[in-house]
Amino acid sequence: MTTLNQSKTERIDVRASGPVKQLLQEAARACHKNVSEFLLDAGVTAANQALADRRRFVLDDEQWQAFQQALDRPVQAKTRLKKLLTEPGVLG
Repeated sequence: MTTLNQSKTERIDVRASGPVKQLLQEAARACHKNVSEFLLDAGVTAANQALADRRRFVLDDEQWQAFQQALDRPVQAKTRLKKLLTEPGVLG
């Protein structure tokens, strides 16, 4: 979704290190945008991706039945998962 044709009434402030700012400026130039447009477009895209699977859940009839059956199945002990989560890991 492009943000170029939408009115902008709110301000978002961002702080970045010098190298990050230079990277963003270079990327914005490569996309023929200013840094604000680049960050806003990238942020909107990332936000839509992060929220996509939380907003809509579409299944056909067969998938819905399988999903319902999985939800109705009794809980089963998963000993390997329990071991993984209770034993110390590589870092201690």
